[in-house]
Amino acid sequence: MSPEEEVINSSSLTKVRKLQLKDTDLLNLLINKTVSVAIEKGVIRSKSIIVDAVDATHTLSRTNPFSALAVLRKRSKLLRKTIYSYEESWKERMPKKNTDNDLQKELSYCKELGRVIEQDETINAIPAIKEKLNLLKETVEDTQENITSAKDAVSKTGYKSVDNPFFGNKTHLAMTEERIISAAGNLWRERRWSGTPQAH
Repeated sequence: MSPEEEVINSSSLTKVRKLQLKDTDLLNLLINKTVSVAIEKGVIRSKSIIVDAVDATHTLSRTNPFSALAVLRKRSKLLRKTIYSYEESWKERMPKKNTDNDLQKELSYCKELGRVIEQDETINAIPAIKEKLNLLKETVEDTQENITSAKDAVSKTGYKSVDNPFFGNKTHLAMTEERIISAAGNLWRERRWSGTPQAH
């Protein structure tokens, strides 16, 4: 992209993730192809593999530890709060919140909230509000597509620090002496990832 070009629309990334990255084994496929080409071209000559077993990249899980209902409520609340910071009088114009623990009712509420906001061109033109609205709309769309999300048996709640938890795992890399990545895997450890590795 040149500096003059507009920034890519965030929804494009969502579409790529949904439509083109369905193969969960895509990373291994790409790594295998890269290593094959590197061997064929003579880039890899060493016989040793370096494995990062101490420090690893924290990777967020693709699944969410929170329920779809909780995520929708959190994002609609964030949107309302952002609107009130610009125009407090909007409290009177908001649709009635869903108080039941019913996902379908929450989806209906979020759609109605989005519809009401989009009708007002002035408030909808504010970038901070537009961003929160788009996030809520994408969440509604994702929730409708996957009413029941797949369980993630590998991911755990880990801690980067005492006050900074996240749901995911640790990605460890194996590479050749030429610094070509030859494998990647997820590892989680019991109790804040300290001690002996429990799963791979």
